[in-house]
Amino acid sequence: MGGTTIKILSYNIHKGMNTGNRHFVLHAIRDALREVDADIVLLQEVHGHHSGRHKHIGDWPDNNQLEYIADDVWPFHVYGKNAIYRRGHHGNAILCKHPIDEWQNIDVSMMQKASRSLLHSVISLPDYPRKLHVICVHLGLFDYERKRQLIQLVEHIEAVIPHDEPLVIAGDFNDWRSKASSHLNTTLGFEEVFHQKIGNHARTFPSWMPMLKMDRVYVRCIEVVASEQLTGKPWQALSDHLPLLVELELCGS
Repeated sequence: MGGTTIKILSYNIHKGMNTGNRHFVLHAIRDALREVDADIVLLQEVHGHHSGRHKHIGDWPDNNQLEYIADDVWPFHVYGKNAIYRRGHHGNAILCKHPIDEWQNIDVSMMQKASRSLLHSVISLPDYPRKLHVICVHLGLFDYERKRQLIQLVEHIEAVIPHDEPLVIAGDFNDWRSKASSHLNTTLGFEEVFHQKIGNHARTFPSWMPMLKMDRVYVRCIEVVASEQLTGKPWQALSDHLPLLVELELCGS
């Protein structure tokens, strides 16, 4: 111990709608995220724009969902589209309390109607000499999609991220059969945080009765301090996924 410690949260916010799409709960999601107060927040299914919903939802925010959630708590934030449709688009987002020096959105779509991407940010942390790499992912629903997308993820990491620089990959892997971990462990030497701490991946879907292990946090060149699956109120009444919160220590100089 003795290195730089950070808290990272990953969460599929279901476009700000609750389970069943009956209620708009983005305001409650923002309040809950602020209560956790993570240093870095990785979000999936964030509306970047929607031309129709503000007409039907009275409390739709004036700015986009990312800016509304980030506000003055996470002044550094980036958004990557991965689903574009007639009235708008949604995608992945990374919100951070510290400067984001570089970012890239990598298209890994295999089908036009099910677009996917990897959002990669390079972050500067105070009193830590190395760059922290963070990749927010939302993989496809089909096994053949995820296999190809994992290959693209590995190719991107091998091409642009040095092996000795700390890296976090988190998000909605849609990997209920737990195939991604063996691929990432064997190929790149990653550890999945919850598998390391409790011996299994966290059950995150559906939020009211979590049974499927859909969401993950993988790390490399990082020590895991703590991990928590956020359950109960208010989370079970918000998105259809549960968030994952991890505390990590970045060691070395």
